Amino acid sequence: MLSSGLRPSAEAQACKPSGHITGKKPPPGQCNRDNDSECCVQGKPYTTYKCSPPVTSHTKAVLTLNSFQKGGDGGGPSECDNQYHSDDKPVVALSTGWYKGGSRCLNNIKISANGQTVTAMVVDECDSTMGCDEDHDYQPPCPHNIVDASKAVWKALGVPEDDWGELDITWTDA
Repeated sequence: MLSSGLRPSAEAQACKPSGHITGKKPPPGQCNRDNDSECCVQGKPYTTYKCSPPVTSHTKAVLTLNSFQKGGDGGGPSECDNQYHSDDKPVVALSTGWYKGGSRCLNNIKISANGQTVTAMVVDECDSTMGCDEDHDYQPPCPHNIVDASKAVWKALGVPEDDWGELDITWTDA
């Protein structure tokens, strides 16, 4: 389902990598693998970003699946309100550049894919600058073009559950 999401496009080239971090192996029992979450690999270099592509009326992104519930693969409470959020609520985390230091916190965005559009609230950051540590559940840094969404968003877009994981989308501020 992922066609161009992680490959550079003309839109994405405005955002260059800011550096790399080296993966550390998670301690036993760490790194929640729910929702096919990736865990860091010892010694593997991971690209970091401080930016994201410019936001337009049809910003291209990759939708990923995340649980914002307590005990979910999202780790701790959401950055915006220090709360957990039900998988039944349409909520998202945005890559660091789009998160803009929290300026989109608790604001809505419109996500379009699969012939459908859903409105979701920004509650968290998908950190593109750090990862592979306890604070980030030993997961790699987020790519620069991610909208990390609850199950409710995937359902609202009409995506069959077997296809949840990564999906090319467009989004804009609502």
